[in-house]
Amino acid sequence: MDWLDALRTLRSQRIPAVIVTLVMVRGHAPRNGGAKMVVSPDGIWGTVGGGNLEATAVSRARAMLAAGAAEPELLPLRLNDKAVTDYGVQCCGGEVTMLLEPVRVVPSVAVFGIGHVGIELARILSRHELDLYLVDTRAEMLAEDRLRHAGLSDAVARVHVRHAPVPESVLSELPAGAHVLVMTHDHVEDLAIVDQALRTDGIGSIGLIGSSAKWTRFRKRLVEAGHSEADLERVTTPIGIAEVTGKQPAVIAVSVAARILVQIEQAAPAS
Repeated sequence: MDWLDALRTLRSQRIPAVIVTLVMVRGHAPRNGGAKMVVSPDGIWGTVGGGNLEATAVSRARAMLAAGAAEPELLPLRLNDKAVTDYGVQCCGGEVTMLLEPVRVVPSVAVFGIGHVGIELARILSRHELDLYLVDTRAEMLAEDRLRHAGLSDAVARVHVRHAPVPESVLSELPAGAHVLVMTHDHVEDLAIVDQALRTDGIGSIGLIGSSAKWTRFRKRLVEAGHSEADLERVTTPIGIAEVTGKQPAVIAVSVAARILVQIEQAAPAS
């Protein structure tokens, strides 16, 4: 499998990687400029020349993966017997510069309830590179015209629309690490989704819209359903950032979107 096929496979499997490109060669080097390699946490495809050159690039790429790096880096190396190396001497006599470009796992966000706040939140999140799941029991909330008027027809995100009479059933199809936001029109639905989210392996975070009184009632019911205090600590409510206090749907959506983008960045190294 060449580096491009490997990259496609890694993206489909939601595995982060780094593309290593030999962007500049001065003098003699094992490969010409443009040579590429893809490095994952436990795999390598392609080659940029072997030896210390390649081993150094692999080591740095995996350090970037471990740190959840988002920005590309340039890595210059000299290929002579006087250069300090960690993985053996290459005395070709040239100098090379490699570009290391991280390809992070595309994050996933599932919004349960596409009412007034949900549609505004979808509008904002659709402008970001992520898998966006929109789930509702009401078909009219997911009507094509409504989503188009919200600006989702030219979304940057990959939008997955799910009309689900039993919304919590969608949780099992979400990618690992997905962030779940619960904001349906029905508190019974909200409770069922939170309950099942706590029982579903691989959920990244769980956010619940509502008041402290609502959460007090939910806590009691969830404890009765067998959830521990540690389980309940996984639920964030209210959602959003505290500094934004307005109650208009668009204002709430901005607050929630800001918070979920922070959580996505915080989760990047773990993914």
